[in-house]
Amino acid sequence: MGVEPENTLRSFVRAEQAGMDAIELDLHLSKDGALAVMHDADVDRTTDGKGPIAEMTLDELRQLDAGGGERVPVFEEVLDAVRSPLQAEIKDVAAARALAEVMRRRDLVPRVEVSSFHDDAIAEISALVPGVRTVLIASRWGADIVDRAKTVGARCLALNIRRLTLETVEHAHAEGLRVIGWVVNTQDHLRLVRALELDGATTDYPEIRRTGRFTA
Repeated sequence: MGVEPENTLRSFVRAEQAGMDAIELDLHLSKDGALAVMHDADVDRTTDGKGPIAEMTLDELRQLDAGGGERVPVFEEVLDAVRSPLQAEIKDVAAARALAEVMRRRDLVPRVEVSSFHDDAIAEISALVPGVRTVLIASRWGADIVDRAKTVGARCLALNIRRLTLETVEHAHAEGLRVIGWVVNTQDHLRLVRALELDGATTDYPEIRRTGRFTA
């Protein structure tokens, strides 16, 4: 998030207070199986530590400063800190099974939508959590993107706003898929969201929200 340390409890509370329709977060699996909330596969960019999340235990992650004294949260902490709907992005396929366990245990299907760049992760979470709403994300894609989404059971596409075309949007809509654009951080991109008649958008800056449905 552009106005608070990203993927921290403080950033999620700020997004909720700004009136976002949903809050997006990123999930990696720690060495001891915890669902750590962080965008990158390693901690170097967003904390005062170094190394891959997959090689660190939750206790080790807890010792890191994720910005302004914030610590690296785990998924269930975010669930308890905010009441907003969540979009949980699976950053590595290994996290899918752990996320499925939490979703089943806490009955999260109505509240949590699951997204990923990885077709395998979407397919796995769909198989493990009946009724889960899923989003296939892509930065670059081919003519088969709609078929890919349907094959893995995704109900929505999240596509790079800078490469998104009306043809792709119309194809997806014709096949019953929603389309959201990311990342919408400028007024030009916001106008494009409206022109393409997208179903939503993702932004790093909650204050850009004017019309439509937005995820921070």
